[in-house]
Amino acid sequence: MKLGIGIGWRPEIAEAVEALPGIDWVEAVAENLCADHLPASLVRLRERGVTVVPHGVSLGLGGADRPDPGRLAALAARAGLLGAPLVTEHIAFVRAGGARTATPALEAGHLLPVPRTWAALEVLCENVRVAQDSLPVPLALENIAALISWPDEELTEGQFLAELVDRTGVRLLIDVANLHTNHVNRGEDPATALDELPVEAIAYVHVAGGVEKDGVWHDTHAHPVTAPVLDVLAELRSRVAPPGVLLERDDDFPPAAGLAAELDAIRATLDADRGGVRRPAARTPKAGCPVDAAPGGHAPTAGTVEPEALRDRVAVAQASLLSALVAGTPVPGGFDHRRLAVQSRALAAKRADVVAKVAPELPEILGRGYREAFLAYARSRPMSAGYRRDALDFAEQLLIADRPEDEAARRRLTRWWQDRAAPRPPRRTTWPVRAARSVRVGR
Repeated sequence: MKLGIGIGWRPEIAEAVEALPGIDWVEAVAENLCADHLPASLVRLRERGVTVVPHGVSLGLGGADRPDPGRLAALAARAGLLGAPLVTEHIAFVRAGGARTATPALEAGHLLPVPRTWAALEVLCENVRVAQDSLPVPLALENIAALISWPDEELTEGQFLAELVDRTGVRLLIDVANLHTNHVNRGEDPATALDELPVEAIAYVHVAGGVEKDGVWHDTHAHPVTAPVLDVLAELRSRVAPPGVLLERDDDFPPAAGLAAELDAIRATLDADRGGVRRPAARTPKAGCPVDAAPGGHAPTAGTVEPEALRDRVAVAQASLLSALVAGTPVPGGFDHRRLAVQSRALAAKRADVVAKVAPELPEILGRGYREAFLAYARSRPMSAGYRRDALDFAEQLLIADRPEDEAARRRLTRWWQDRAAPRPPRRTTWPVRAARSVRVGR
């Protein structure tokens, strides 16, 4: 399936995307689309013959629990609505805790890395098969960027992806910016990863920008694409001609001319190696290694692990990590404390930014004090039910504390909260009762 050159469609740049020359296809975040109708911009693009691919961010296929049927049905509905030739998601977990671990359910609000172990691979593969059976079109999965590494990993990224493809037949969405991010943050060589993964399984490629701060690369999707990322794209192009390449941009959007210039740089990188595709290095077969295999895929230890026990093992590990990141619990053994602190701050900052987007009235009401107030709230209240609920809970906590101090602002915040949550403002007794209830439900 040939896709060509595309760009991530976002409402903020919808008009610019429609006007850009040479756009063969676009990708839209599935969760941002209504189930029964499309934005007018996407309708016009489809009428012009532009392919639209839904890109999911909330399935959490790398998590310990099986995929939620409702989320799968929603993704399938978007694929049908768009007439999409495939759908895409991520190799990541986005939530943890709950009944399987007898701990409160927590949401990351972000894509977190799956440990590259045989146990995590087994769980991921079963989840992928469930998803494939529920979707009307093929599924492709994206490698993610990460600030942190799991201890005692047993496979490299390329080996992990190769195993996943071998066991499930899933396609790959390779993000070259994420390969660069993992090079800076985790010392992983992009060329080695490309040599180890099955490039013939690539459905398409993401290219995005980021920025380096204090030795850490932040995959922001809000900065221009850098030369090192284009170098990784050239490495990939030297191994295979990708069916599609897409520019991602999620924030701080440049004028249309800036988007066009980035697309031109991508085209130039692809054209520079045209006709010079070399055969990738031979991969070492890993298929068939058991979940009890020792590091490096050696012979298994005695016995096999029951599937539910395997999921429980992964669940405990992921819940411990996510709790340390968003609830301030102790850092699990083997993790880099400094990197976890950076990731924790990044999660809180992203949470504040997204809440400001889904509820723009809050920063308007609170003014310059919004961010400080939200980050203070986030330190004591991990997210458990999505960003819109998070916005309501944040406003509720402020009102219970008789904030903001300005009476006019407090009245506006009260009206905003009442319009969305309840006819009466919350009382000081409300918050402890709801907090206790959430813990009981999580258990």
